[in-house]
Amino acid sequence: MALMTLHQYLVREKRENGVPEELAELILSVADACKKIRSKVTEGALAGVLGMAGTENVQGEDQKKLDVISNEIMCGANAPSGTLSGFASEEMTEVMGVLSEYPVGPYLILFDPLDGSSNIDINAPIGTIFSVLPCPGGAKRSVTEKDFLQPGVNQVAAGYAMYSTQTQLVFTLGHGVSAFTFDPAVGEFYLTREHITVSPSTAEFAINCSNMRHWQKPVQQYVKELLAGETGPRGKNYNMRWVAAMIAEAHRILSRGGIFIYPKDDRIPSRPGKLRLMYEANPMSLLMEQAGGRATNGLQRILEIQPEKVHQRVAVFMGSSEEVDYVTGLHRRQD
Repeated sequence: MALMTLHQYLVREKRENGVPEELAELILSVADACKKIRSKVTEGALAGVLGMAGTENVQGEDQKKLDVISNEIMCGANAPSGTLSGFASEEMTEVMGVLSEYPVGPYLILFDPLDGSSNIDINAPIGTIFSVLPCPGGAKRSVTEKDFLQPGVNQVAAGYAMYSTQTQLVFTLGHGVSAFTFDPAVGEFYLTREHITVSPSTAEFAINCSNMRHWQKPVQQYVKELLAGETGPRGKNYNMRWVAAMIAEAHRILSRGGIFIYPKDDRIPSRPGKLRLMYEANPMSLLMEQAGGRATNGLQRILEIQPEKVHQRVAVFMGSSEEVDYVTGLHRRQD
């Protein structure tokens, strides 16, 4: 049986689930951008794209060359699509409208052009995360940050491309989660998994335990219980994994279950978390929920958080529902 291409899948989604033509076109545009980023990632040192760019992003983080290149590719590939009114990115200080030479469309896109930058030079998994929102009032030439400040429940699509041993594109259009694998021989993404589900129970967790001394008490208690294994209060043994890229952690959960945690800690008390709400936590939370998982900030469903700024940070607990509900309960009882 022949595999279904991304284009064929989107035709089916338009016919069976009423996916708008412009949204399907935007997904194809994002996929094309991810193909180009994959090419740069694959070339690596041969193309001189590794190492530092010598600049910082809006969060004060040092940018890698591939961060900057990937951001340029995402903007350049999606701007001409006619589906967008504006962009927001981890690598851009302010939101950006579509240039006057291109038509505008009814959507806004937010993205982390290359998640897991610390993994670039060691050839570990990295990827591109994207979130699509409706543009308030429809297509328009001028957008402001306020247009983007919508809770995650408003997303009409979200997903990621992961560049690793395989390049995979995983996304939702609000009707479940599907995964596509890139065939470099023909330059196509093919549907390889759909109706992805996350098991409610798991024995695997991902967190950076080197920060344990900085965590708040509910997180310390939770991880200690997991580490106690079958003789502890949870009554079973757990394995820990840590790839240092949210995209890889989420992909593992969508593949075999688990929980990913990046909590608030006490090093910067005023900061609610490390990860960005709008172009990291929101799209991944939508994927998790569409697959039957959960995602909270320890107290609240992430998708219901009203953002106050595009680069807002948030604590993240996402994955198998039993574990997310349990650790969220620990936070709520303390609160």
